[in-house]
Amino acid sequence: MSLKERINEDIKKAMLAKKKEELTALRSIKSAILLAETEKGAQSELSQDVEMKLLMKAAKQRKESGELFAKEGRNDLAEKEFFEHEIISKYLPQQMNEDELRETLKEIIQSVSATGPSDMGKVMGLATKQLAGKADGKAISSVVRELLQG
Repeated sequence: MSLKERINEDIKKAMLAKKKEELTALRSIKSAILLAETEKGAQSELSQDVEMKLLMKAAKQRKESGELFAKEGRNDLAEKEFFEHEIISKYLPQQMNEDELRETLKEIIQSVSATGPSDMGKVMGLATKQLAGKADGKAISSVVRELLQG
């Protein structure tokens, strides 16, 4: 079942259960998918990779907005954003913990024969492709930087 089909099913369930907040989050995901499908040059059916990127972008936006609202003292808006982030995260693959991430990045560094900070671009290019949906870009970058300097 594609992401779009799963979202549609979950929208129906949320409507029947009268869960307005969940419905809002699901509709925002569906909207992003529809926009991506209708973009110039896009295929009618999105690849799983494109779907993952859409979800990661949406989740990141919600998380950052929630943190910003919380910092500004707007807890009502922060809670809404964090709730939507939680709903969107259900559709993302399980995130790697720091130990798993570190081990995977060590293997990538060895595979590209990276020796220092100047090789960060080579490592990041491969790492972001290989770890798409499994780890946050900031986390990947900070661990790669640490490993290459150490």
